[in-house]
Amino acid sequence: MSKKKKIEPLTGEGLLQRVKDLENLSKEEKAKACGYYTVTKNGVERVNMMKFLNALIDAEGIELDGKQNGNGRGGRSASYRISVQSNGNLLIGAAYTKQMELHPGDEFEISLGRKHIHLKQLDSEQEEAA
Repeated sequence: MSKKKKIEPLTGEGLLQRVKDLENLSKEEKAKACGYYTVTKNGVERVNMMKFLNALIDAEGIELDGKQNGNGRGGRSASYRISVQSNGNLLIGAAYTKQMELHPGDEFEISLGRKHIHLKQLDSEQEEAA
């Protein structure tokens, strides 16, 4: 009687791609195909949905454990997406400016690409020397 070798469950990009490839299967079948199951002593396969769903959440880069802000208040986390407002402006929120340790008055040089915008922070000491 040979034991079936257990494969390591998929994680990260490999997991996301495999789930995408198996789009027509049920979530339980996807979990099993990605290695998220165990075999009991009686030979019954049990799908571990919690581990599978947690691995999917991790692979997507979603942070559920909410890192506490310095001021102790909750709030929305940065989505790294912004929309053009009705007046044509782009608003970069406080989550990004805090993460980059920006302060009121910091200046940037804007360069436009075909489908992107680059912001290059200007060094205040460099500006004063010019």
